[in-house]
Amino acid sequence: MKWLIASDLHGSATWCRKLLALYEAEKADRFLLLGDILYHGPRNDLPEGYAPKEVIALLSPLAADILCVRGNCEAEVDQMVLPFPVMADYALLETASRLVFVTHGHVWNRDHLPPLHPGDVLLHGHTHVPACEPLPEGVLYLNPGSVAIPKAESPRSCMTLENGLFRWVNLENGEVYREWDLAADAGE
Repeated sequence: MKWLIASDLHGSATWCRKLLALYEAEKADRFLLLGDILYHGPRNDLPEGYAPKEVIALLSPLAADILCVRGNCEAEVDQMVLPFPVMADYALLETASRLVFVTHGHVWNRDHLPPLHPGDVLLHGHTHVPACEPLPEGVLYLNPGSVAIPKAESPRSCMTLENGLFRWVNLENGEVYREWDLAADAGE
C-alpha cells in the first residue's frame, strides 16, 4: 500500500490542489493528513490561496481514502464540515516490522515522546519543518514539513510511504529530496 502523507495545509486551496495532483501522479492508495487542515492559526499569516471552503470541497471526494489526526488548529466545527474523521489525537500504522505513531505534534513530539519501543517511529507535522532524525531513545522522528506554510527555509513538502520507504517530495517542483528506508535502517 502506498500512502501520501501531508501536514499543515492551513486552508490553502492553492497548495491543496498541488497536493492532490501529486496524490494522483503517485497513484497513492491512501492519504494520511497530520492535522491543521482548514484554519491558518493565530500565529501564522494567511497562506497563499487561503480558502477553507475550497479545501473542504477538494478533500471531500477522497473521504474514504483519508486517515487524519487532529492538529492544534482543528475544532469540532471542522468535523462538522469534513466527511472524514479529523478529531483523533493519534493513529498507529505498522510497516517494515515497526510501529509508526502518527500524531500532529503539538502534544506528542520529539520532546514529549509517547510510549514507544526502540526502533519505532514518531511521525508528526506541526513544526512546518521536514525532519528525519534518530532520537537518543532509539526512536526515529519523521516530519513531512508543511504543505502551505513552510518554515526554516524548507520547501513546501509532503511524503510518500511505500514498502517501508519514506520519500520527501518538494511540492513546488515534484522532486524527491530525501529518502529513509526503514528496512535498511533496521538491517533487515
